[in-house]
Amino acid sequence: MVSELEKKILNSLNQNARKSFRQVAKEVGTSTTAIYNNVKKLEKRGVLKGYIPIIDEELLGYTQFAIIAIRINHGKLMEVEQELTKFPQVRAIYDITGDWDCILICHFKNRHELDDFLKNQISLPYVERVITHVVLNVVKDDKRTLIT
Repeated sequence: MVSELEKKILNSLNQNARKSFRQVAKEVGTSTTAIYNNVKKLEKRGVLKGYIPIIDEELLGYTQFAIIAIRINHGKLMEVEQELTKFPQVRAIYDITGDWDCILICHFKNRHELDDFLKNQISLPYVERVITHVVLNVVKDDKRTLIT
């Protein structure tokens, strides 16, 4: 369980993880020592796993995004997913319920890279079927989580 103070600290750090503990303390209304101790506790418990930048992938040349659903032969899900983790274009893999076994969130530099990925790289053993959704517009992609 996360205390109210810890939630405030997490929300503050989510806005800018480069803030000093002094800045966070001022925002949440407590001492710098309390912030330090709570952050260390959150890290030790695994609630706070790291501090990463939020990168605009389009500015790095990744302009083609796709959501790919995959159906996998029975009993081979973990084996196929393990192979999929090796592709740098695959940013996320989700096990899902329903007609499909997993969803991939993928980023490509262009449609030719997407085409190559679909024709050559994702044709793994045990992959029964693939359906690809090309993302036309990103309406919301908030990588920060609000802790309530």
